Amino acid sequence: MSAGIPDRYACFFVRGDSFMTLQAFFTAHPKAALAFSGGADSAYLLWAARQYGCDVRAYYVHTVFQPAFEQADAKRLAEQLGVPLTVLEADVLADDAVRTNPPDRCYHCKRALFSRLRQAALDDGYSLLLDGTNASDDAGDRPGMRALAELEVRSPLRECGVTKAQVRQWSREAGLFTWDKPAYACLATRVPAGTALTAEALSRVERAEDALFALGLTDFRVRLYGGAARIQIPEEQTPGLLARRAEVTAALSPLFDAVLLDLEPRKGSD
Repeated sequence: MSAGIPDRYACFFVRGDSFMTLQAFFTAHPKAALAFSGGADSAYLLWAARQYGCDVRAYYVHTVFQPAFEQADAKRLAEQLGVPLTVLEADVLADDAVRTNPPDRCYHCKRALFSRLRQAALDDGYSLLLDGTNASDDAGDRPGMRALAELEVRSPLRECGVTKAQVRQWSREAGLFTWDKPAYACLATRVPAGTALTAEALSRVERAEDALFALGLTDFRVRLYGGAARIQIPEEQTPGLLARRAEVTAALSPLFDAVLLDLEPRKGSD
């Protein structure tokens, strides 16, 4: 173990008679590029890579699918860890397979973005590309994972059996501000499959969610429902939202024809 790194940070994942730790992974792969979203998973992986002596460089791809705070968080954490961060711009809506928003949009989007990331990393001298998929992520529910496999993107957290709960616990112990950051799927998930994606619609969703964040709400989604906004929120936050109904309506009405509350409590990460 590296000096000062507790054994519990090196979770292992048994495969037959063998096992792997994060320390072992980064010892075997001492130079890597990381697709860095600014979320809890990739933030912890960046910290671990740094702690285990990996020459790691972080890459953030900016598109209309990411809200501004994600890039701000990515820059803040990279600066705190002293890791170089490269921000790449990508016009995802120029790809018809993404813009038309088919059920497997995530696959096409991941394929395009990670192809761009891989080339940028190769140009900088990094042949290994990593992402923050963890062991709690369900491959059957994430078509984007197929794109990662096709492009040979490695997921150390998943390979080492590190769960989302462990990421949060260990991130807190490491002092990372992302330890309790809610999972945040890209803005494209707010638009029903089959409805074409536009920069204008995504911007309205981002502005609406920014307004709800400003009111103190967390872990919610504002989804498009025709010309209306359909708010999904955890059950325990529903009383607070209803108590501020007038403020919510005032904030969102300029952006949508109607503001609706989904009575089915929000669950999951999408």
